[in-house]
Amino acid sequence: MTSEQQQKIEAAVFNRLVDLLQKRTDVQNIDIMGTAGFCRNCFSKWYVEAAADIGLEVDKTTAQEKIYGMPYDDYKAKHQTPASDEQMAKMNASVAKNKEVGA
Repeated sequence: MTSEQQQKIEAAVFNRLVDLLQKRTDVQNIDIMGTAGFCRNCFSKWYVEAAADIGLEVDKTTAQEKIYGMPYDDYKAKHQTPASDEQMAKMNASVAKNKEVGA
């Protein structure tokens, strides 16, 4: 596999994941964080960082719109619900695990 082929595959996988996250508005960020240690907000931050790594400037708002499929404030108003104490505890434990593994 060439580097170009690998990049195309990785881009397709990324786009498929973003599409799924946009469609699964029933899945809250806090639940993704609690289980996987990342969420849509992490993806948007990583998008900004990856752009910077190749010398491009992408602002946070633009990255959020790419990941959420709409402006972030619109997404929050339409789909985000308040987090429970249990969700917050699970997210905090997951974030701690990320730190343990250096993520």
